[in-house]
Amino acid sequence: MLHLKNNHGSRRFALLASAALALLAAGCTRIETGEVGLRINFDKTTDSTERLPGSFNQTLIGDIITFKIQDVAVNVDNMTPLASDNSTIKDFDMMVVYNVNPTAVSELWTTKNRAFHGLSDRGSDILLMQNYVALSARNAAYKVAREYESLKMADNRPAIEQKIRENVIQTLAGEKLAEKIIVSQLQVRAITPADVIVNSANELVRAQNELKTKEVEVQTAKKEAERIAALNANAGAIGYMNAMANLKIAEGVALGKVHTIVVPYDFKGIVNAK
Repeated sequence: MLHLKNNHGSRRFALLASAALALLAAGCTRIETGEVGLRINFDKTTDSTERLPGSFNQTLIGDIITFKIQDVAVNVDNMTPLASDNSTIKDFDMMVVYNVNPTAVSELWTTKNRAFHGLSDRGSDILLMQNYVALSARNAAYKVAREYESLKMADNRPAIEQKIRENVIQTLAGEKLAEKIIVSQLQVRAITPADVIVNSANELVRAQNELKTKEVEVQTAKKEAERIAALNANAGAIGYMNAMANLKIAEGVALGKVHTIVVPYDFKGIVNAK
């Protein structure tokens, strides 16, 4: 009987241990690669120590919030900046990719306005400074666009991207954020000039093509006029050459070297054939 009781106690202990492990596992969260976590204590205060990727953190007491810090993408779309020719760009879209220094997560979260941050598509991660970066990029795009004519922006896309990125970095440096937020990429995805500018450009090209066509026609007419003038100027020479030709024929006939002569239908001269 004692042996049976011991087995019963062992099974009970194993069940309790399994339940405790399951409860512990359910009350833990693991920080994934590309994320950093912060503990929110039961009194709603934030622990300043960042939880790094790979760490397990209990959530039975308090909570863990996670922040995506690697390759955070910001889409800045539907902008309408002014070009240097004072025309309004119909659509200007770009994307900014940045990374957050893991050691700066606690500072950015606790000291910056919460409106500066965003949420991931699933809402599971906080995107530190996403809205701030988007605003900085938008302001930089409006500034840089004023340096280019609307129809020349597409051809200068790489230069525009570089200048906007440099402007964003300068803004971050001015707020002492350059070492905390690193802009790794900026891509201008769309530049669409205003319809009136595009239509005017097309009309200009059409007019230029028509002008070139007319210039060719004028040059052709001039050459034809020059040809006719040259023929008229040389009418005497042509008559002389015809007379010389007739003389050669007459000489050939006199010497008996010419037996056949092709006479034009409108020939009005006299041929003495023997």
